[in-house]
Order: sequence, then structure tokens, then C-alpha cells
Amino acid sequence: MGYTATVRRDEMDRGGAVAAKSEAGLSALSPVVSEEETSEWRRTLPDAVAVTGATGFLGYHLVAALERCGRRPRLLVRDPSRLAPELAAGAEIVTGDLDDRVALHRLVADCSVVLHLAGVVRAARAAHFHRANARGTANVVAAVRARGSKPRLVYVSSLAAAGPSPRPEGRGPEEPPAPISIYGRSKLDGERAVRSLSTPWVILRPPAVYGPRDTDMLQFFRLAAGGVVPLPAGERFVTLAHASDVVRGILQAASGRVDGRILHLGEPSPRPMQTLVAEMARAGGVEARVVPIPAALIRVLGAVGDALHWVGWQRLALTSDKARELCARHWSSRTVESLQALGVAGTVPFPEGATQTWAWYRQVGWVPRAKMHGERSRR
Repeated sequence: MGYTATVRRDEMDRGGAVAAKSEAGLSALSPVVSEEETSEWRRTLPDAVAVTGATGFLGYHLVAALERCGRRPRLLVRDPSRLAPELAAGAEIVTGDLDDRVALHRLVADCSVVLHLAGVVRAARAAHFHRANARGTANVVAAVRARGSKPRLVYVSSLAAAGPSPRPEGRGPEEPPAPISIYGRSKLDGERAVRSLSTPWVILRPPAVYGPRDTDMLQFFRLAAGGVVPLPAGERFVTLAHASDVVRGILQAASGRVDGRILHLGEPSPRPMQTLVAEMARAGGVEARVVPIPAALIRVLGAVGDALHWVGWQRLALTSDKARELCARHWSSRTVESLQALGVAGTVPFPEGATQTWAWYRQVGWVPRAKMHGERSRR
């Protein structure tokens, strides 16, 4: 049986306890990067910046921020036609991929900082994860190492490399990693390659990231718009990050705020998943029921997703690897110390970030307006 996604008092109390211990000294930031922040990065960012993963969701937001800072980033792009036209005009394009060592050397030549975002999030085979996330990152590291004047490398890894937390409060970056998915292990292998550098590096581990242009969390927004959100049964706390928070972390790391550290990004207060759905629904003006789903059924659906990947449905969100992650207990992380080390003033509160994300999804038609319960009730 489902229930309407309202915040239960016990969840508020427990979530509030987590918040009280972790939010001190951090501000609520806007989902839109401010001109004040941009002005500071204009002053502190190196002029020559290289980026991988520019055609992805996070890559778009990062490159847009770099161009607003007056930089002309050099982008490694496998297919230039996939790069947003509004970004292409202000960037230098190097055509190639993470297996193209000639292209990688062209990418990093004369650059002061390399921002490595490219990777594979879902695949049907372990070899595909390894090729992109482990070997691809090792190839980037080799290109950086071959440079005469070594650039700073900022590697955007994932909380999946650390693994889920046994506690709602979250796993800290100093704790031994324990990834449970092939994806997480491949990202951890990438981290090991980065840590072998003797020159400046920073590893950032964002949690699940949402915001305009995202197609992963979009599935939850669509479910909420339809009125029913299936979730794994049982209590699960999660940490989230708005795209602008990840961009803030990357640009602070690129500016040289810290070296040789693994840092966690995201809101300082993990939320129960049921609370998250309630806040998402409120932000969109909809009503949504949470329907608990047994873990065994999620694993079966993940296996079906694997089969569909094999026949070409590469954009399907749920695979057995993702099912394994989805069924884990707490995808939560400790972020306060990391945010302070980066000099980040705060994070985007999820209700504000979700409101902006709903508006963008509706504007571009990714979430049908006809399914908005709140809108129908106002007619």
C-alpha cells in the first residue's frame, strides 16, 4: 500500500538531528551561480583550462560557468555535433575520446588545469565501465604526467566509489572506500590512477546530482508528476547535490584552494528518501504517493534492463548495477569538512533547487503539464 508523500514527524526529528550536527557555518545558496562568485573565479581561475565530458549534463553547466568567467576552455569531444551550440562558440574543440592519446596530449598542452568529468554511468558489461572510468582516467593521468609543466588535475569521481554508508549521517571521505557496484569500483580505480600523480590533484565525489538538463533524476520528477513514486522498501537516507553546487566545488578546486585531497560534495544534511519525495512534490505543486517496492523485484527489473542494454536500449536508467546501488541502505555522505576545505560558502537547499528544476523541465516539455495535479486543481 502506498501513502501520500508528506513528511512524517519521526523523519523530521531524525533528519533535523542530522542537520543540527552538520549545517553550522554554511549558507543557503541560489541554484543560479551569482555574479559575485563569477567575479571571484575570473580573478582566481587559471586562463588555460581543459575539460573532458563537456557534452554531458554536468559538463554543460561547468563549461557555461567557465565561459561566463571569461575563459575559453579546451574541450575533448568525441562528437562535436553533440556539444551545445551556445557553448561551442566560446570553446576550443579537440576531437577525440579517452582512448585517443594523441587527442589527450593536445587537450592538456599548455593548460594549467585539467577538469576530468568524462565517464560511463551505466553499461551492460563491466569492461565498458573499466574502459571509460578506469583506463580512460589513467590515460588522462598519463597525458598530464607527460607535460613539462604539470597542470593541476581535478577528477570528478562519484560517491559510488566510496560506497553506501552504514549510518544516516553519511560516509566521510577519509573512511576506507567500499563500493558495491561495478560502476563504483571503476570510479575508484580512476581515483587510484589520479592519486599516483606527484603533481597537484583533487578528487571530488558528488552524490546523486540533479538540476536543469539532468535525465537521471528526471525519472523521479516524472514519477512525482504522475502521482506515484516507487521506492525501495525500508528507511534510506540520501545526500543530493544541485548541479551548481558541483560546479562551485570544481571551480574552487581548480582555483587551487586545496591539493592532494579526496572531498565529498552535496548538501550537509542527508534526507530520508520519503522526505525527499515529499519536498520534491511540494516544490512542483503536485501530490505523490510513495509505493514501497521489494528489493528482489528491483533486482529483477535491473536484470531486464541489462538485457535491453544488450539489444541497444543504452539510455535505460535501471540496470542490475544500478539496482544494486538503489537497494543499498544509505547513499549519504559527510560534506561539511570538504566544503570548508574548498572554501564553498554553502549549498543549494533541495526545495529551492527542485523548484528551479521543475520550472526548467516544464519549460522544455520534459515533464508534461497535463499531469500536474496542482495545476489541475487550480483550474
